[in-house]
Amino acid sequence: MSDNSICQYSNSSILKKIRTAIIGPGKVAHLHAKGILNCENAELAAICGRTPSKTEAFAAQYGIRPYSDPEEMIKSEKVEALIVCTPHPNHRDPVVRAARFGVHCLIEKPMASTLQDCDDMLEAARQYQVKLGVVSQRRFYEPVKRMKEAIDQGKIGQPVLGHIVILGWRDEAYYKSDPWRGKWNTEGGGILVNQAPHQLDLFQWLMGPIDEVYGIVQNLNHPYVEVEDTAIAVVRFKNGGVGNILLSNSQKPGIYGKIHIHGSNGASVGAQTEGGAMFIAGQTSVLEPPVNDIWTVPGEEHLPDLWKQQDQELFNRIDAAEYYIGLQVRDFLEALVEGRDPLVTGEEGRKTVELFTAVYRSNRDHVPVTFPLFPENREDMDGRKKAGR
Repeated sequence: MSDNSICQYSNSSILKKIRTAIIGPGKVAHLHAKGILNCENAELAAICGRTPSKTEAFAAQYGIRPYSDPEEMIKSEKVEALIVCTPHPNHRDPVVRAARFGVHCLIEKPMASTLQDCDDMLEAARQYQVKLGVVSQRRFYEPVKRMKEAIDQGKIGQPVLGHIVILGWRDEAYYKSDPWRGKWNTEGGGILVNQAPHQLDLFQWLMGPIDEVYGIVQNLNHPYVEVEDTAIAVVRFKNGGVGNILLSNSQKPGIYGKIHIHGSNGASVGAQTEGGAMFIAGQTSVLEPPVNDIWTVPGEEHLPDLWKQQDQELFNRIDAAEYYIGLQVRDFLEALVEGRDPLVTGEEGRKTVELFTAVYRSNRDHVPVTFPLFPENREDMDGRKKAGR
């Protein structure tokens, strides 16, 4: 089996082909289309979008029909699963509408830009008994899976200290590449909402439930956009652990993205999930393989060198962006067939939105924000429009 054959199953009884459609024919949608096409139990049914020329071109490329209305597409094509690839503030409506027809939804990261949108989608899923998944393909990275397994097996004791860091770069051409980028109303935020959700998801997944957040956001060197390019936060976890977050799009040409978790017994595990210039769907490729850059579990200190060799060999055989998104598409579609939850559920996706919302609110109010968070009905978008002011 080749590494790109990402949706082959050991259970030969799984033969059902799930009719799967995509809404939003943008750059990342192509990765999802390839993921669907590589799955034995799925077929790419249709594409829906608001811009006729872009939607028709996408449909022609994959030999499917284009639509402008999600409900018409769902009914005409007998859609069973929908992958939502629209800009973040536009996730809610197609998901809620699809749920009413019993359609399961995999939502691109982040789940939404506001907690209210998250809660509306979760309520629709509960009411109509459909499953929601949220894209966070870095959970499928081999170095991250090793971290999760070590923590779950108690190899570092309890996770008591963690940190995530992104030192990346986005230039003016990036923000001009799509009309919705860099604006509060159409992107919903800056690095917290767009570039960092993967790291934020891993942070809470590995460290556990959050109790309190104090955060600051700024725009350091991107005067041509409204949103923040930098965010810093201190986090207290419910298990008594602490951690910090440092995120920035202000370092040319991009340095790295890392997550490190330190345990109560003194052992540490970590991964560099991004190296060099950051991946941009449809514009750049993943430049370096993810690797375990810290590993001090007693008796396992020698393993990172072996793992790095294995991970490099895998990286050389695959298109990393396509491969890992494909793994998550596979997991989601398998979950539907097997009647289980996907690895990253809608509830998990909400946790990321809750975390970045806490940073915005803390920055606005200059106080720590205690969890859980609930939607606010304020014109400042949960503090976003005061970011960096």
